[in-house]
Amino acid sequence: MKNSVLIVLFSFSMLLGKGQEWKVFLTEVVPSFKVLDKQGKSLSIDSLRGKVVLINFFATWCPPCRQELPRLQKEVWERWGHREDFAVMVLAREEGWDKLDPFIENTGYTFPIFPDLKRDVFSLFAESQIPRNVLLDKEGKIIYQSIGYTPEEFTAFIELIEDSLAH
Repeated sequence: MKNSVLIVLFSFSMLLGKGQEWKVFLTEVVPSFKVLDKQGKSLSIDSLRGKVVLINFFATWCPPCRQELPRLQKEVWERWGHREDFAVMVLAREEGWDKLDPFIENTGYTFPIFPDLKRDVFSLFAESQIPRNVLLDKEGKIIYQSIGYTPEEFTAFIELIEDSLAH
């Protein structure tokens, strides 16, 4: 059953990846980009090769994002965030630390959040619509993409992360 759910999920994400909703496609290597943390330290996506990487795009005002992020914290970050072969990059589209600091304080999120104030990173992947998730394999290839949030899709997504970390 688990494998059939993953195959259906993968097939659905393939369909999403072929439309105009995405500028990048499944099996492609993720485009290079860098983000800055709160202390101004640069983190390059290329430096995360060898890890399964979850990239999440959100905004603090976005209702579906606010439904998804607690699950990302509890079911993904608290479960695998300590692993050396896993990384999470949560990018706030068009929001800086002035919005992120109170948001993080109010929610208690501990996963890495980075501002994407001018959509520099988001624009590599898409033009509109959040939340979005992108999962990379250890070679930096895109193995999953989603737009929006549904509890069922996110549950299947967690299974895909678990499966990816097992290999």
